[in-house]
Amino acid sequence: MSLPEHQTGTVASGDVELFYRRFGAPGATPILIVHGLSYFSYDWIPIADTLAADREVVAMDMRGFGDSTWSPSQSYGVPDFAGDIVTLLDHLGWDSVNLMGHSMGGRNSTWCAAENPDRMASLILCDYSPQNAPEGSQRVTKTVAGVPDAFATVDDALEYFGKSRDLAADDPYRIRMEAYLKKTDAGYIVKRDTFFRERFRATLEGKGGGHGPDMWAKLAEVRCPTLVVRGSRSDMFAAENVQRVKDTNKNITLVEVDGGHDVGGDAPDALVAEVWGFLNGKP
Repeated sequence: MSLPEHQTGTVASGDVELFYRRFGAPGATPILIVHGLSYFSYDWIPIADTLAADREVVAMDMRGFGDSTWSPSQSYGVPDFAGDIVTLLDHLGWDSVNLMGHSMGGRNSTWCAAENPDRMASLILCDYSPQNAPEGSQRVTKTVAGVPDAFATVDDALEYFGKSRDLAADDPYRIRMEAYLKKTDAGYIVKRDTFFRERFRATLEGKGGGHGPDMWAKLAEVRCPTLVVRGSRSDMFAAENVQRVKDTNKNITLVEVDGGHDVGGDAPDALVAEVWGFLNGKP
């Protein structure tokens, strides 16, 4: 499976080095895509490539994820992630951006948009609401907390994440898993700082460190036009929160696509259509 051609780059931000993928050429207002907790920029390559038909699109790896480096000081607060976004915008020379975030990336993008209104042409939130549904939260917590220090083989990792061990060498899921893992002397490790695993383990043990910032309040502060795309079968964005999200900010347009929490993977064509329609001012 060949991936769409694109450039890659890095930029220093605080105590980390951020990795990003760059698509397209200057044109309409660019898009910056921020992945979720169990994803990374690799997952957004097809969508970024499609959206780059008339503009530049960059998909970044958040600090501690993918090919970005881990924070030695474990600086993983929402303001840290939001600050990285601004650093990358400055590095790219983008004064204005359509900021697009999925799940945890949506949280960080919301904070960034609220704190940097002059840089935001629009905000696009992919299956993100400030309050996660209990079912999805439990699923994610158990999955992340249970990740071993290393997998002996890629097959072991596939099995752990619910895929068949017997996938062919050219199967997209196997290729994606190979990209999601880093080979070390100890075996294959997930490209995500173990800080997050330990945090979820603490949560399971009843030792969680609080609920974090009030993201409902932050979403209410966002001034730019905002598109919220919910997966109709999402176990993270509860149906009962749909109206609350709409009521939180008059700038929000909320739509649903036929998919689960992974809207980019489940319904890429529908997601792209909604984003294009939103950016082009279509109802």
